[in-house]
Amino acid sequence: MGFLLRWLFAFCLVTATYNPTPYNFTRWAMTDGQDQLSITVLAGLVLLVGYIIYLRATLRSIGAFGMALILALVGALLWVAYDFGYLDLQNRNMTAWIGIVALSLVLGIGLSWSIVRRKLTGQADMDDVDE
Repeated sequence: MGFLLRWLFAFCLVTATYNPTPYNFTRWAMTDGQDQLSITVLAGLVLLVGYIIYLRATLRSIGAFGMALILALVGALLWVAYDFGYLDLQNRNMTAWIGIVALSLVLGIGLSWSIVRRKLTGQADMDDVDE
């Protein structure tokens, strides 16, 4: 349940930044952002803080190589789904959603990896004090 919640927050963070619907920060900032500049800056900073938290935790737990490896695994899974005809990449909206899910999976796994590693191996990270 903990991983699911972390992934859900990562998914919300990525979709709040950009998604194929008109309801995202990027489109809102480009269309109405100049009229409400203070709110645009505040919302952008809130998203930036979320990304810093997720990216820092991900880089500390699995590193850049781990992030690339997870993206490669997701890419290979998508390749298999495409080869078997389960996935149609002609739809641009579907492709964007697949990218959003892939990025949120990397962030969710990165944030949860220390907990998974501790449960699998029994080894605690140096950051795990008082647990």
